[in-house]
Amino acid sequence: MSVPFKVDLNGKVAVVTGGGGILCSSMAETLAECGAKVAILDLRLENAEKAAERINAAGGTAIGVSANVLEKESLLAAKEVVNSKLGPCDILINGAGGNHPKGTTSREYLDKSDAEGSAEGKVSFFDLDPTGISFVFNLNFIGTLLPTQVFAKDMVLHGGGIIINISSMNAFRPLTKIPAYSGAKAAVSNFTQWLATHLSRVGIRVNAIAPGFFLTDQNRTLLTNPDGSLTARGNTIIAHTPMGRFGEPKDLSGTLLWLVDNGASGFVNGTVIPVDGGFAAFSGV
Repeated sequence: MSVPFKVDLNGKVAVVTGGGGILCSSMAETLAECGAKVAILDLRLENAEKAAERINAAGGTAIGVSANVLEKESLLAAKEVVNSKLGPCDILINGAGGNHPKGTTSREYLDKSDAEGSAEGKVSFFDLDPTGISFVFNLNFIGTLLPTQVFAKDMVLHGGGIIINISSMNAFRPLTKIPAYSGAKAAVSNFTQWLATHLSRVGIRVNAIAPGFFLTDQNRTLLTNPDGSLTARGNTIIAHTPMGRFGEPKDLSGTLLWLVDNGASGFVNGTVIPVDGGFAAFSGV
């Protein structure tokens, strides 16, 4: 890939959780193109290694590392690998996250009949599974907190670092059907502000990027049909996005590079930056 502009990340070590996914692997490539050595952490080691191979083939330096962001021991083991092969972490991208059907309702609006019991295969608000809600919340919030605990310690000991959390436009205005994911991303945004304050005296800046609608492996079947046309939900999203399209992974590159460069954003701390094609600005009219 080609970055929109270059910042100097030579000598820096970046850790990207969820790095085997579409958006975070693109972020990893962006950082590597600017000279960072990148550790791509993912629950699926194969995906992490494939992303690392692309970076290495392009002349960068990257490794794929297996890690479960919900298990501290797994993250500590990953940290040992990163430190031994690349060095201590300077930049942490908390990109692991996602949704789950058990935290999702079937309909946008509750119907009176839902109080009497949902039809087979349908999930109303009353049917939401607390286990599914907990999984989604933990994956997004705890999956941001634990990697920060593990990797920020070296940042403190070495005099500073940069943490970028991945929030969502759902954190500003919750989307219909997905209360667990929207609430979890709101927690990530709030945690970003809290953490930025908490770490501000030890040389660590913490900010977040809130992507709008990007096609990923998780949402592609919800937003597009097998023939590539948009579903009803996909059409609604595009109709409410003034730029009239979904985001592409490269659309995140400029914001990411600005936030990781102390020369460009050294006084930017505790922010959540929307990258949404104008979605949040549009009233619907």
